[in-house]
Amino acid sequence: MSTTDVLFSEHPGNGGIIAQAHLNVPTTLNALTLDAVEAMTPKMLDWAKRDDVVAVIVTGEGDKALCAGGDIQALYHAATENFQAGRTVNDYPQRFFEAEYRLDYIMHCYAKPLLTLGHGIVMGGGYGLFSASNYRVLTERSRLAFPEITIGLFPDAGGTVVMRNLEPEMAALLTLTGSQVNATDALALGIGTHVIGHDSRQDFVTGLTALAWQAGAADHNHKVLSGYLQQQAHTGEMPASDVAAIDTKAIDLSSLSACVDSILALEGTSKWMDKGVASLRGGCPVTAGIIFKQLTLGPQLDLAQCFMTELAVATGCLARPDFAEGVRALLIDKDLTPKWSVSPISQVPQSLIDEHFVGFWEGAGQPHPLADLAKLSAG
Repeated sequence: MSTTDVLFSEHPGNGGIIAQAHLNVPTTLNALTLDAVEAMTPKMLDWAKRDDVVAVIVTGEGDKALCAGGDIQALYHAATENFQAGRTVNDYPQRFFEAEYRLDYIMHCYAKPLLTLGHGIVMGGGYGLFSASNYRVLTERSRLAFPEITIGLFPDAGGTVVMRNLEPEMAALLTLTGSQVNATDALALGIGTHVIGHDSRQDFVTGLTALAWQAGAADHNHKVLSGYLQQQAHTGEMPASDVAAIDTKAIDLSSLSACVDSILALEGTSKWMDKGVASLRGGCPVTAGIIFKQLTLGPQLDLAQCFMTELAVATGCLARPDFAEGVRALLIDKDLTPKWSVSPISQVPQSLIDEHFVGFWEGAGQPHPLADLAKLSAG
């Protein structure tokens, strides 16, 4: 497949090749398209098998973002077409989510050093690529978020994995408010692993070629990259913590309503918290219910099950009205007054939430579209 949405290059280095996938749609903040995903997947699998490829890096074009998320416009137009027809006439959402989650899973399982450079905005599908990498490198200007509550989607593309790796209260806070996390907090929370200087990104990538790599020696190459990252660590000014002043233990996880009320009660703590509270107040109640179930369900699932479950939820969201309405209000008409299908959050029936976790294929007696995940190898 040929696409300019993502560019591939192989840099000859000292002892092996450093392979690079470079998201290349800066006008949309490198929004992740189906073409890009379908091009990246075979490349990732090929690079994983080749002994001469010693490390893989994922980067984004432009100064503003690694990737601001999936191609929401394309998903919106497909969803509205299907609503107008009263049936599925455009299967882009199913194809996109299935392909995206398969790529994310492959990256999570990568045995070779896999580094994603999350400069600037890292959200949604971009967060998925970032969180799937074993080296999650930030710059002092990085801003990460799962803002899906504002558009009636949910933290997907491995959001379930990110959530279960955080303290549950922190996971609830960040996903229910869609709040952005800066580099200081992302590093402290384990969301990121290293920080380099924003303006030294190109020098950092170039410097990879001079390291003492060994073809076919993954353990050695992990040590090489880890040492290089320590040497390249950003030593300049970092943003102040946004979460240090938040008493996350005050967040009540006993029920959805209690959880939401306890987060709303944090209003006044800081400007960062107030912005998150406003997003929660105006956000999609059904998304809030999905997130709360994710919090409970995530730790019970293995990696493949996380993505298989997310596919059911994602396609469920696109088959219902809230996603299209959320995108309309935020990005199409920009009136910022979405009319959610259920409101307030306390009125969301649990049965409706549970329905999102049942895939369309189950009623049709079809196999799960991601049933092959456990067979994929990225060794």
